[in-house]
Amino acid sequence: MNLQRIIRHLFVTRRHVNRAFPPQTLRAIEHAIKQSHRAHIGQIRFAVEGALPITALSAGMSARERAIDVFSELRVWDTEHNNGVLVYLLLADHDVEIVADRGVHAKVTSGEWEAICRQMEADFGLGKYQAGVFRGVEEITALLARHFPAQQERLNGLPSKPAVL
Repeated sequence: MNLQRIIRHLFVTRRHVNRAFPPQTLRAIEHAIKQSHRAHIGQIRFAVEGALPITALSAGMSARERAIDVFSELRVWDTEHNNGVLVYLLLADHDVEIVADRGVHAKVTSGEWEAICRQMEADFGLGKYQAGVFRGVEEITALLARHFPAQQERLNGLPSKPAVL
């Protein structure tokens, strides 16, 4: 159990999340994701969570483990072509995790996802939350457009609206 991490999570409140992601930023992210979906048939979801509950922290849950849980909870796996991608931000840890469904995972390397995560984390470290998400969405869009190009008719199975947990 990491006491420093627990303390950090105890002090990150919903107010911190709202300050980093005010309503106009969330709307802009939603719009960016909708625009992204014009270039490919993949599905992108963005979720931000301020902090983990004490039970998860005391159990040693990592941001990656939580991202996998959120991937399931938000049903990002529930796409026609198994090409859903979750971008998860755990604000208290300043950690970005990308979880991709098996269709995408077979075509995009973990190194490519890791590079996107690190760049977003760098932007977030400078307080550039909206810019960081935009950059991440742009880079994910390029990957999805290469492997899952847009088709004539497109069903948008997942919501584009960011999830604030």
